[in-house]
Amino acid sequence: MANATIRPEEAEHFGRLAAEWWNPKGSSAMLHKLNPVRLGFVREAIDTHWHGDSRGLKPLAGKRALDVGCGAGLLCEPLARLGGAVTGVDAAEENVNAAREHAQGSGLAIAYRWGDVGQLGLADFDLVTSMEVIEHVADKPGFVAALAAALKPANGDRGGLMVLSTPNRTPQSRLLLVEGAERLGAIPRGTHHWNDFVTPEELGELLADAGLAMGEPKGIAWSPTKGLHLSDNLALNYIVTAVRR
Repeated sequence: MANATIRPEEAEHFGRLAAEWWNPKGSSAMLHKLNPVRLGFVREAIDTHWHGDSRGLKPLAGKRALDVGCGAGLLCEPLARLGGAVTGVDAAEENVNAAREHAQGSGLAIAYRWGDVGQLGLADFDLVTSMEVIEHVADKPGFVAALAAALKPANGDRGGLMVLSTPNRTPQSRLLLVEGAERLGAIPRGTHHWNDFVTPEELGELLADAGLAMGEPKGIAWSPTKGLHLSDNLALNYIVTAVRR
């Protein structure tokens, strides 16, 4: 599906992985390991943004959440369990079909949409997330602008919250994420294109151009003792919040 931000070859690549997306030992195994780390950051960001109780089970109750580049729903389903009315969008129809089937089997009411986020007329979401997606889109400014357009405006309140994660463009990420992880089979070949990675400085500029202020990024690092974990080291991957300025 070719349009403003979707690269057809990227959608096809991830669409081919749809059948294994929920297999923690399959081609998306790394995402299964990454998801709890991202969720920990998202939960803390939610509690901080809306001054919630970190012990509460449904911090998104009464709120609308949008996950863009949702794949087969690895993040959408936990967001729904946190009480959110969740919409997931993906560029690959195969992923959307797999996500719908899995959500139905899990008893979760999640609205899944297939296509380009900028062309679906989505708006007024309290939470907008997009994890490991911006490095795959054709038009990064257009993509960020579409995410911002979907975010609830600040009309006398705090407005919406955005959370993004992406690999950093560093020598370490080229060595470990592209040449290492893909060659060793930890990530499917062709998943990453290092030149498309976005640095925190570049992401901050993209967000500013869309009228958003970026929070302090946290790194997602790996060590033999901790595995994947949040860190001050941004060399491989980072996750960050953004709000309307």
